[in-house]
Amino acid sequence: MRIYISADLEGIAGVVHGDQCHEGGKDYNRARHWMTQEVNAAVQGALDAGAVDVLVNDAHGSMRNLLYEELHPKATLISGTGKPLQMMEGIDDSFDAVFLIGYHARMGQHGILNHTISGGTVGGVWVNGLEVGETGINSFTAGHFGVPVVLVTGDQCLAAEAQELMPWVKTVAVKRAISRYAAASLPRDEVRDLIRQRAHEAVANLSSAGPLRTQEPVEFRLRFRDTAQADKADILSQVRRQDPLTLAFQATDYLTGVCRLRALIGLGR
Repeated sequence: MRIYISADLEGIAGVVHGDQCHEGGKDYNRARHWMTQEVNAAVQGALDAGAVDVLVNDAHGSMRNLLYEELHPKATLISGTGKPLQMMEGIDDSFDAVFLIGYHARMGQHGILNHTISGGTVGGVWVNGLEVGETGINSFTAGHFGVPVVLVTGDQCLAAEAQELMPWVKTVAVKRAISRYAAASLPRDEVRDLIRQRAHEAVANLSSAGPLRTQEPVEFRLRFRDTAQADKADILSQVRRQDPLTLAFQATDYLTGVCRLRALIGLGR
């Protein structure tokens, strides 16, 4: 059994501010350690339930956050930028399930450090009319390969967002968001124990889960934070301007569409 883990940082217990999420920021190195601990707990839970291979993709910012020397010895690590599938690099149809560890709520929702892909650029993303954040975007990517997302961890707002999309998914609310920059985090030992337990349950109950799919061809909408960003991205013949902030396009399949979405965000940025 193969398990794929995509690991973000904003949804890790104890993380409440952007300074903790980037190199040079206050407490960044401590946050990296916490992130690695939570990923390790998920890896161990999967192994306890019978997984024999676990691939971990560092999916935050520079994608060089997880501490390699502290990572679970049974886990393979993908890190660094320039990855074609970015937060979901390495996913394919050989995996049995996906875990999303340390994720956060989408832009405009309550929750710690809520944003979608690029907080300074993206105002919202819709897939076939459904507004989604990184959890939805990446779960649809896994679904493109027929792989279900079975575990999601972050704050309580992210947990609710994930369960609305995927009622079968196991969640761990490692902290309770009070505002965008304040949270009550569970004790570290309790966080690790809960993640390990839920990871075990998620793998042990795979038969109750299914891949998250969307109808194809797929209609994408991308709302920028300001019109200058939309102006920069509005140079491709495949896209159409719906309003001063919003671009839309259609893709024959989801994977092609999500790659184009990332390209548009890059242009706008």
